[in-house]
Amino acid sequence: MNPNPDMAEPPQAPDTEPTTLVPLEFRATEPVPVVNASPTGWHWLIQGLRAAALCPVRGLPAGPTPWQMLLIAGLTTALTTGAGWLEIVGPADFLVRNWLFSWASTALLIFAVWLALNWGRTQAAHATPVAVWLLLYWVATTPISVAAVALAAVAGRDWLPNWWLESAWWGWVVFGLFWLWIALAALRITGAVNRSRWVCAAVVLTVLALQGLDTWALQVRPWQPTYVENDAAEPVTLQLSQEVFEAQQDLLDDALGGLRPSTPGPIQVFGLVYAPYAQDVFLRESTMVKGVLEQRFGAEGRVLQLVNHATTATDIPWATNRNLERSLAALAQAMDKERDVLVVYLTSHGGADFRLAAQHWPLEVKDLTAAQLRETLDRLGIRNRVVAVSACYSGGWIEPLRGDTTLVMTAADKDHTSYGCGSKSELTFFGRAVFDEQLRKTLSFEEAFKAAVPVIQQREIEGRKSDGFSNPQIAVGEGIRKVLQAWAAEQALGAPKP
Repeated sequence: MNPNPDMAEPPQAPDTEPTTLVPLEFRATEPVPVVNASPTGWHWLIQGLRAAALCPVRGLPAGPTPWQMLLIAGLTTALTTGAGWLEIVGPADFLVRNWLFSWASTALLIFAVWLALNWGRTQAAHATPVAVWLLLYWVATTPISVAAVALAAVAGRDWLPNWWLESAWWGWVVFGLFWLWIALAALRITGAVNRSRWVCAAVVLTVLALQGLDTWALQVRPWQPTYVENDAAEPVTLQLSQEVFEAQQDLLDDALGGLRPSTPGPIQVFGLVYAPYAQDVFLRESTMVKGVLEQRFGAEGRVLQLVNHATTATDIPWATNRNLERSLAALAQAMDKERDVLVVYLTSHGGADFRLAAQHWPLEVKDLTAAQLRETLDRLGIRNRVVAVSACYSGGWIEPLRGDTTLVMTAADKDHTSYGCGSKSELTFFGRAVFDEQLRKTLSFEEAFKAAVPVIQQREIEGRKSDGFSNPQIAVGEGIRKVLQAWAAEQALGAPKP
């Protein structure tokens, strides 16, 4: 009993261990309390959809559980993957390999978000920020992805107005809006799991960077058009034999020896058509161009055709670099090199390294470069040149061939593919529009090119070319322009019309 009631007894020490003070830095990392300790999957769906609607994400529950992660990941993946089928017009195949590869960007995203949130862990607002962020991001981006696919499906079926389809900048505007939508949704989600503005900015930039990687570098889609094989026979493969080699030697000698030489008087056109890739479309195109030069430009007997194709091994000389040089030398000898015009038409596949692809297995054929062609023409002294290159990335040939007495036109710029070089194509878009259509109406290469470009663009839109307009290029020297105008004037005065 306390003898002095005004004096309180000192507190007695408890029987437990003394409490250890927690450092301030550690307490700052503790998450804020959660609202619901036993959430269902609906909580995550609702909050993810709020982020997609750009509304604040509030009242995040504890968790998520492994089963919730699995179910919601499966649901969102099924929706976005299934929606991708709508982008394909006609039958489509699901490629499991492409689908698995598309998860590479997701793996990078998880790792990058983990790094960012771990860097800003002192501002954490949830006990499991990475799992929460990923789950909400999956849910939030599902309606965004479905909306983007729906728009692509509508555009692919030509259901949009013509002013939309014909204007390339509309596509970029919509593309930017979808990116902004994703960025703002990611910002909402990140702000709900971390209070740091720097972390929010880092995560949003990471999301945009990986979206760009997925769009421009990975470019894998699980759904691809079903390519129905026709009933045609299997492609013929070149069979090398002594008879074939002897026939090829005779073919080249006969072609070079049979060139009709230039005659005094008006300007005359000579031609060389070169198709070094063993594919049907290039064989057809080279034959078409040869016919146009002979019929429209009065070059009958003055056009050489070099082609790599198994079916023509005993009919047309091979398209090799050596045969090209020998053919150009024969043309230089047959023509008046100061007065006449040489038209060189190259048709094949092209790469971003600006090489014209050559393939005629089992015959080994080297690719052709613009520098090789320029060096040969300069060495042979052929002055007036028209060079047309129908190949992807062929715009890279403009600068090496440009000159006062040279006209160069290409099927694409240096950054884009051309179109129509598939195995089932009748002609490339460039060859069809410029030579098979416009040059049958006019004798001006410049006018034909100018009229063909919008036609090519519209056909690429209708063909749903995915990497942008090929953007054909032309460069015309003032010297060759005067020569071609003089030739056209001579034809108008005296040449018979076809």
